[in-house]
Amino acid sequence: MKKILIWMSALIIGTLAGLLQVPAVDAVADFVAAVYTRLFQLLAVPTIVLAVILTLASLGSQGGAGRLFGRTLTYTLLTTFSAAAVSLLLYVLIAPSDLTSVADGAAEQLQSVAPAASQTGAPLTYADHLLSVVPNNVVRPFLDGNVLSLLLLSFAVGIALSRLPESEPRTAVLHLLQGLQDVLFLLIRWLVWTLPLGIVAYAAQLAAQLSAGVIVDSLGRYVAVILGGNVIQFFVVLPLFLLFRGLRPLHTLSRMMPAILTALFTKSSAATLPVTMQTAEQRLGVSQRVSRFVLPICTTINMNGCAAFILVTSLYVMQNGGVVLTLPLMLSWLFIAVIAAVGNAGVPMGCFFLTLSLMSGVGVPIALMGIILPIYTIIDMVETAENVWSDSCVCAMTDHDLSDAKSDE
Repeated sequence: MKKILIWMSALIIGTLAGLLQVPAVDAVADFVAAVYTRLFQLLAVPTIVLAVILTLASLGSQGGAGRLFGRTLTYTLLTTFSAAAVSLLLYVLIAPSDLTSVADGAAEQLQSVAPAASQTGAPLTYADHLLSVVPNNVVRPFLDGNVLSLLLLSFAVGIALSRLPESEPRTAVLHLLQGLQDVLFLLIRWLVWTLPLGIVAYAAQLAAQLSAGVIVDSLGRYVAVILGGNVIQFFVVLPLFLLFRGLRPLHTLSRMMPAILTALFTKSSAATLPVTMQTAEQRLGVSQRVSRFVLPICTTINMNGCAAFILVTSLYVMQNGGVVLTLPLMLSWLFIAVIAAVGNAGVPMGCFFLTLSLMSGVGVPIALMGIILPIYTIIDMVETAENVWSDSCVCAMTDHDLSDAKSDE
C-alpha cells in the first residue's frame, strides 16, 4: 500500500508540474526522463535474454518425467497463447485511441524521442518479417536490439541447455548465467527503488503535451482491453478447456477458490504456491505426484495474464510512438508475448518491467509506461488470480488425462 501511495503521489506531482507549462520544469523533466530511458535500454537486452534462457534451461531436469511434463507444457502453451490471442482480438475491436493523433505537436515531439520507431512501423511483407527475425551473426541482434531475433536466440540456447546431459561444463554455464542474472536483478531493484522520480518526469512530459481528456479516454480503452481480456480468459476460455477435457468448470473453480483469492491479494503466484498445492490436493482431489510436479512448473512458466499484458501494452506503446500496427507486426508480437511470458520468472515487478524492457529494446518512447505503472497495481492483482486459476486448470487437466490413461492400461 505504501508503494502504491508513493507511485500515485509521483504521478500527481508530475502531472501538475507538466500542466504548469514552465520551460525550466519541462527541461528538467525531459532530462530525467531521458536518463531513465537510457537506463532501461541498458538493462533491456540482458533482462530478456537471461530470463528466457534460464527459465527454459531449468526445464532440463524435468525431462525424465515424460508424459507428465509433456502434458503440462502443452496445456501451458495453449492457455498462454489463447490469453494473448483473446487480448489481441479485443485490442483490434476496442481500438484504444492514439494519444499523439489528437494533441497538437505531440506526435512530432514523441516521435523525435525514438526515430527508430518509424522504421519499425514500415509496412513489410511476411517474407521480409521472417527474414528479419533470422540473425546472420550472434552479435548483431544485441547491437540492434532486435527483440524477435533475441528471443529466437534465447529460446534456442535455453532449449539446447535443457537438452544437454548433466555435466560440469553445463553446470558451469548455468552458474555463470545465474550469477549474471543475480547481479542484473540487484541493479533492477536499485532502479525500481528510484522509479518514483522517473514517474514524475514521465508524467510531466506527457501532461505538457497532451490534454487530460485525451489521456482519460485513451487509457480507459487500454484498461478495458487488459481487464476485458483477463475476464474472458478467466470465465470463458479456461472453462472451455476444462469442458473439452471432460471436467466441470464450476466445481473446479469453487474448489480452487482459496488459492485464487490468495493470489488476488498477494499478487504473487510463487507466494501462493503452497496454498495452491494444498488446495489442489485436499479440495480438488489431484494426486500429490501431479500437483507437486505440475504446479511448481506452472508457477514458473504458465503466465496467461502476463502474456496478455505484454502484448496489449507493447502494441499500445508502439502505436503512440508512431509505429504502424500492421497485421504481420501484431502477429509477431503475439508470439513475442507468449515467449517472453514463459521467460518472465523471477523478474522484479513481473511482466511490467519485462514489457518496459522490450519497449526500450525496440526504441519507442516509454513515457506511457510511467503513467501505466500506478494502474498496473490493480491489473497485477487480476492477472495473478488468473495465472493461479490457469495453473489450477492445467493441473486438473493433466491429472485427469493421466488418470484416464492409467485406467485404460
